[in-house]
Amino acid sequence: MHELPIVKSMFDICMRHATANSVKKIIAVNLKVGEVSDLQDEWIQRYFDFLARGTIVEGARLKIERVPLVVRCQKCSESFAVDIRQGKTVECPKCQATEFAYVSGREYTVDSLEVV
Repeated sequence: MHELPIVKSMFDICMRHATANSVKKIIAVNLKVGEVSDLQDEWIQRYFDFLARGTIVEGARLKIERVPLVVRCQKCSESFAVDIRQGKTVECPKCQATEFAYVSGREYTVDSLEVV
């Protein structure tokens, strides 16, 4: 259920841009969702469909691109991708440090709209 407020925010962004650009119909919404995000594609689509009923977005297909986790080493500033499915301790490939800052992989954004 935690997806609903996030999906509502994305829906509102779509409607705002559609209104500002006199869009008649949104046919697809391209989203970027971080790999580390716990948002589930199925629930994003379900909530989006619920919110879209009776609007110019009704029937729009969500195209969800997963953004990989990239971190920056706090010690040497090296940035690198992390495969979270490996389940092992992450070390910087350059200096072997284990403290990082997120660069990408936690976001959820509306990348673009396909409209008519």
